[in-house]
Amino acid sequence: MREFIYFSSSASTSGNFHDLMKAGRMDIVCHVLINSFFISHQIRDDVKLHLVFYGAPDPPKHLELFPGDRNLGDIKDKLDISKKDVAGLIKKMLFKYRPGRKNMVWNGYYVEKKNLFELIKEMKKEGKTIYILDDRGEDLRNMEISDKAVFLLGDHKGLPAKELKRLKKESKLISLGKKTLFASQVITILNNELDRREN
Repeated sequence: MREFIYFSSSASTSGNFHDLMKAGRMDIVCHVLINSFFISHQIRDDVKLHLVFYGAPDPPKHLELFPGDRNLGDIKDKLDISKKDVAGLIKKMLFKYRPGRKNMVWNGYYVEKKNLFELIKEMKKEGKTIYILDDRGEDLRNMEISDKAVFLLGDHKGLPAKELKRLKKESKLISLGKKTLFASQVITILNNELDRREN
């Protein structure tokens, strides 16, 4: 199992949006989701994605997606690779938010109010290793990667500047090279590298 956390400082925390770019660059979120799960003619069953949104009107929101959950039923088969359908899925999840609890939208899909640090604290208690993408980190190709790896990526504005120093102390820094890539490209590279190591 591998996990990704995608943090967005501006993504909408309400499902009441229509324009993906104006909804805090929800178009980027859609690309992240597509590259996390979709491969040719199938959906990965070894990936869990966490979306953490800090945008208006009701931050923070944590969306957990695990389409590879064996108990999913037919929702896994209904996922479509188009941005329109992926955006529709995110909207439905945000609409299903219920204050004070982690609400299951479908098996494997949950929404709740939780900030980035609460999420990471929980993961560390579960024995997971957090990796932050940083061009000064150790090269991915030279690193041993935990089988309980969680990769933390920020949006086009990056991770919260105030807390980044603390985050780096609690995580391992990992680099994919000197060029800055889109978050969705980073996920594709990480998935490919981990696939190759498993073969």
